[in-house]
Amino acid sequence: MKAKLVTRSQSMSSTKTRSREPEREIAYFSMEIGIEPKMPTYSGGLGVLAADMIRSCADLKVPLVAVSLLYKKGYFCQKLDANGNQSELACPWDPADYLRLLPQKVSVTIENRNVVIQSWEYRAKGVSGYKIPILFLDADIEGNNDYDRSLTYYLYGGDERYRLAQEIILGIGGVRMLKQLGYRSLIRYHMNEGHSSLLALELLNERKAEGGPGWDIDGVRRMCVFTTHTPVPAGQDQFSYDLVGRVLGDFIDFSLLEKLGGEDRLNMTRLGLNVSHYENGVAKEHGIISREMFPGYHIDSITNGVHSATWVCDSFKKLYDKYMVGWKSDPFSLRNALSIPGEEIWSAHQEAKNKLVDCVNAETGAGMDYKTLTIGFARRATAYKRADLIFLNVDRLLSIHKDVGKIQFVFAGKAHPQDWPGKEIIKKIVSVSHRLKDRIKIVYLQNYDMELAKMLISGVDLWLNTPQKPKEASGTSGMKAAHNGIPSLSILDGWWIEGCIEGLTGWSIGAAHEEKGIDERNADSLYEKLEKTILPMFYHDCQSWTTVMRHTIAINGSFFNTNRMVLQYVLKAYLD
Repeated sequence: MKAKLVTRSQSMSSTKTRSREPEREIAYFSMEIGIEPKMPTYSGGLGVLAADMIRSCADLKVPLVAVSLLYKKGYFCQKLDANGNQSELACPWDPADYLRLLPQKVSVTIENRNVVIQSWEYRAKGVSGYKIPILFLDADIEGNNDYDRSLTYYLYGGDERYRLAQEIILGIGGVRMLKQLGYRSLIRYHMNEGHSSLLALELLNERKAEGGPGWDIDGVRRMCVFTTHTPVPAGQDQFSYDLVGRVLGDFIDFSLLEKLGGEDRLNMTRLGLNVSHYENGVAKEHGIISREMFPGYHIDSITNGVHSATWVCDSFKKLYDKYMVGWKSDPFSLRNALSIPGEEIWSAHQEAKNKLVDCVNAETGAGMDYKTLTIGFARRATAYKRADLIFLNVDRLLSIHKDVGKIQFVFAGKAHPQDWPGKEIIKKIVSVSHRLKDRIKIVYLQNYDMELAKMLISGVDLWLNTPQKPKEASGTSGMKAAHNGIPSLSILDGWWIEGCIEGLTGWSIGAAHEEKGIDERNADSLYEKLEKTILPMFYHDCQSWTTVMRHTIAINGSFFNTNRMVLQYVLKAYLD
């Protein structure tokens, strides 16, 4: 039987025929949600994507409620010294500045201890005023012991024991909190990555407690949706059953858990796949890779997007308001950007670029120039993203800079506190910036967050992305740039396989069917595109450059947005 989603407006209009319509029918669980720049409840792409999805659900009046953890001490604030050494500082914040503390409490059992949980509520408002509640679960309550109070302090902090305890709070505690708050009409539970997969165990226990003869796996499967974002096994949460036994206890029959989560270790991705009626990757290529990683599962794909109104900068908002009235509620209308005069697109871009250059110069004293081709790279600093690939052959880069056209670079991105290779990449880029400071201007901005991201993706001239294939599940930074007319120069992986129309929405690095990211070959391709195509166009053919900008908006901006993405989830996962 197909589910019927009922929005608040539909519920109100149908009160004459039905006594009560369900207000919320979908519960969306995510380990991180970046809904406010100054709320450190996110580390990067996963949390920002979750927030963008929630915003679009509010715009489209999808009856959803979201659940995450509070993280009272956040992820971390990044400090870089003169040599690029990263240190991690606390991110103090007061939840009461943004959230409303709810009076209801629930408890979960962790290591045979009763841990009490409360929740804070945020309401994300859509373009029509419809609001999506977001619940941030918090264990920092008097009566819990010090360790248990700390379980909602740090995002991606601690060891495996700490992480598993957090996932018990998110999955099991989240389902209980929804029930305690009166969300009785939920028909779908959407797990955004494997962190929340334990919610299915709570649903199984609930149904068994209601008097079922056995474990109603099929019944729970009809309720659950699972999205995987990880194209490599190392990125999946896995726990030994010894640890699970100590932390989770006898919450559920272990033979059932091994059947659903894997025989050797509890694999949260496999658990999510086994308890869901719909599973998807986050780009077409990622769907293929996920099916290869997990043979026998019908893993579909819904390519990620970004929330258009959030990521378009002020100068382009004015331009879109002038030529495409209603684009905020209907991002598909960005396809009409083809009718915007090139000189007005260039003017709007220059306003955003000047703002970025002024900010960079004020913070770093780098002396960046308004007219020089500015290339941006801002991602999590980790080895597979290869932020340093552009410097593989510094002599060739210098030759291009001298003989073809000037280039300057703006980098940003945090390395996880335990990611030593990622930290070394930051140091390498800072070292190169010192060596080349009298020739090529290079800056690495510290403490990358949503506010800095918005300035970067709209203020650079070209967005660079150089991951090792096939490790990029999707990627959304280039989508954000595209909404501001910024073309990408990127490896053909993740979303860019779908978004790249060579010379029209940007440019590719490397071959489409290259199985592994060979550094030298990729770097040669990168330099070739800069030398032969991009720099000559930027400096000598402004009309062609603005044509690329227009098509970037019209083709990629109009498609790679979360309004389209949410509609696909509704049709494929929520209504099915």
